[in-house]
Amino acid sequence: MKDAAGILAFVARFVVVGLAAAFVIGLVWPGSGERLRQRLGLGAGAPPSAPAATAAAPQMGTGPVSYADAVAKAAPSVVNIYANRMVTEQAVRMFADPLLQRLLGGVPAGPAYRRPRQVLGSGVIVSKEGYVLTNNHVIANADDIQVLLYDGRVARATLVGADEETDLAVLKIDAGNLPVIRMAAPDSVRAGDVALAIGNPLGLNQTVTMGIVSAIGRQLSSSSPEDFIQTDAAINLGNSGGALVNAHGDLIGINTLLIGKAANAEGIGFAIPAGSAKKVLDQIIATGHVVRGWLGAEYGFVPVAADSGLPAAARGAQIGDVYPGGPAAQAGLQPHDILLRVGGHDVLNPTDLRRLEADLGPGSKVEVSGLRNGAPFHAEVTIAQRPPLQQPAADQ
Repeated sequence: MKDAAGILAFVARFVVVGLAAAFVIGLVWPGSGERLRQRLGLGAGAPPSAPAATAAAPQMGTGPVSYADAVAKAAPSVVNIYANRMVTEQAVRMFADPLLQRLLGGVPAGPAYRRPRQVLGSGVIVSKEGYVLTNNHVIANADDIQVLLYDGRVARATLVGADEETDLAVLKIDAGNLPVIRMAAPDSVRAGDVALAIGNPLGLNQTVTMGIVSAIGRQLSSSSPEDFIQTDAAINLGNSGGALVNAHGDLIGINTLLIGKAANAEGIGFAIPAGSAKKVLDQIIATGHVVRGWLGAEYGFVPVAADSGLPAAARGAQIGDVYPGGPAAQAGLQPHDILLRVGGHDVLNPTDLRRLEADLGPGSKVEVSGLRNGAPFHAEVTIAQRPPLQQPAADQ
């Protein structure tokens, strides 16, 4: 019995030492046991019920950790614009009494004088021929326009044409070896896409800010057919006319407007879609200006009775007023007519109708159809060129 107890004690010590050694080896050389089993031909040793490890775990959608490639692709096409103009100012002498200053401000002191003023902005090179897209408000009334290229060259720009409605202008520079930006497909922009704004904010040239596309199809004026891309990428003074690009470095918009903290807003900026900018660009290069069609009527949403059972936003547009002597009046269209189709296109809403109307060529004839007092009607309208939009007095 004594010998048996000694043997058992020896075996127990041996087992304990072996397990301890295996534990230490497993910590120092992870996977050594698996490799040893494979070398001895004993298999992976996994229990039969263990799931196969060969199938890759499903991954969530991932994005790049850097947008440097997109910036490197787009940034050389973005230029700084310095628009110089002469402005007239009147010297003012302030009252010494603080109360009079608050009540009367100041009084003119001497004759008015002229001084140079420089406006900073951005632009985008859109052709090898030297055409540059920017904002109209950047170069409006400028006497001299200078363009600073990405590689440090400075070129003098001439104004080809401008469109106040879209706030776009086309410049021409005489320079060779120009990097041209690539435009994204018009229908490729979606809310939630990454957006990079490249420009010259506050004179800090080639500044890149990042955000997302907050919304598309934003209508900022009820009288204009143009829509905008809304983004929360930081847009500051000097970014106007610069590029809004996607994560691949393709142009999706021309930065044009921001709503600042004065309106208790943050992260609300707007860009003109690249597709709209391309249409304006082509027309200005061809004719020097933009021509839009005009039906000669004002219209709004189709009213729907609460108990009609129809959707709140019914399809089509209702004529609210007809301009005397205009195309709609000459074709016999009347207030309260509901337009459902213009040419070969269905009318979805008033915004859609304004867009269809603007794309029609002046002098062309188009068939319109809809409902008058609940009965279908058809008419042929000869499109005219739309007159300039009248700006409210407060905006002038």
